[in-house]
This record gives sequence, C-alpha cells and structure tokens, in this order.
Amino acid sequence: MSSLRATRWFADTPVPTHEIVRALEAARWTGSARNRQPWRFVVVRDRDLREKLSLLGSYAAHLATAPVVVLLAVDHSTGGEDAEFDAGRAAQSLMLAAHGLGLGSCPASFFPASKAEQAGRLVDVEAPWKVRTAISLGYPAPTPSGRSAIPSGRLPPDRLVRWIGP
Repeated sequence: MSSLRATRWFADTPVPTHEIVRALEAARWTGSARNRQPWRFVVVRDRDLREKLSLLGSYAAHLATAPVVVLLAVDHSTGGEDAEFDAGRAAQSLMLAAHGLGLGSCPASFFPASKAEQAGRLVDVEAPWKVRTAISLGYPAPTPSGRSAIPSGRLPPDRLVRWIGP
C-alpha cells in the first residue's frame, strides 16, 4: 500500500468509537512471536492528556491536535526479545486499518526512557508494561504551507535491496 502517509495535521472532527474499535481489532489480530501478544492499547481522547503526551517526544507535537491518541504498552517480560518487533507490527496494522477507514495516523516515540516512564504514569500503566509509542488518529486536515523538517519520499529499490542468486 503505497498511499499510506504519516498525517500530522487533523481536522477538528471527532472519530466515532466504532471506527477506533475497527482499527484496534486489526491491531489485536496482528501476529506475534509464539502468540504472546505483548501489547495493550490505551485510547486517549482527553485534550489535556493528549497535550501532556505531546511534550514527551521530539516529534510528538501532532498528539496534541489529533482527536484520538492510541498508546501502545509493551511487556518485555512476556514478549521477550521479540516484544518491540511484535509491537511495531501491531502499530502498523492499526495504522493500515485506520488508513482503510479514511483516518490519518502518525506514530510518535517517547525517548529517553524517562519520557516513556512519564507517559506510562500519565495513563496509569504499570510495570512490566512500558509505553514508548503513541499513534495519533483522526481525519486528515490540509498540510500547512511551508517546508517540513521531516524529509519526504522513499529511497529507490536499488539502494534498499540486494539480490543474491538467480
């Protein structure tokens, strides 16, 4: 799907609960190593909380303006070394499902670890769960004019792929 793009600007339109649930269902059914499912989701609609979360990541400002933020909590004690990979798969499934529903999305990371811990405390997520990722969701708004600090486009296949064998 080459049309999925990060959306950092959102219309001031609420997202119906059933649309959020549909996107979460796609994430819930994502495969995971040994079916451990080392993820939990926290849906944040509260404006003040979204604004606080937006201050915890270098590129997380879009969390403040999105009508919905989905936090991804990960348990490394049950997910093992595969936990982050599995969580990334769940996040991508959620974003693809949201795109299919006409919603825009964009991930944000909470780093360093102290920022992730702060995010977890804000939403009462306790150990062994850790919140390092948030995904903004909402109906896309036009991108403001001007130049973005984030590069666009993709590397060409000949820079990304190496073939071995016939």
